[in-house]
Amino acid sequence: MSRQETAGPRNDQPSSAIKRALQDRTVDGRLPCAAAHAAAIVTGSPPLSIGQAAEALALRISRCQLGFFGYPGKQGFHEIGVAELEVPDGLAGAIREAAGETGTASCAALWQIAAQFGIPRMLAGYVADQGGIRVAPCQLGVF
Repeated sequence: MSRQETAGPRNDQPSSAIKRALQDRTVDGRLPCAAAHAAAIVTGSPPLSIGQAAEALALRISRCQLGFFGYPGKQGFHEIGVAELEVPDGLAGAIREAAGETGTASCAALWQIAAQFGIPRMLAGYVADQGGIRVAPCQLGVF
């Protein structure tokens, strides 16, 4: 599914406040996921609107907080050693439950599970990836 299919109506003209918030957080022409979410909080905008604004400004989202994209190589799991972390009991089951019969869990659901287990978001992404769970939609509309 493309961003347009998940994003709904597009706002190709971001407000000056959003534009400034994104430009202030851009690193080498890329907008880290965490910075995009910070911009959403600062501007009082939904993350999806921030993702649409980033696209309108030709800013690529990088460093997915779940570890899926925007890192050297394919994913970020190994970059920060998350693949070597201990997986708490029940985490894989909670992720499978969130994915349900479709085998797909939302980014927001994985964030919530990570908070419940007190683990890094990237560990939830790693466990989902290892379990064959598809993650969609992205809160920023990237996937």
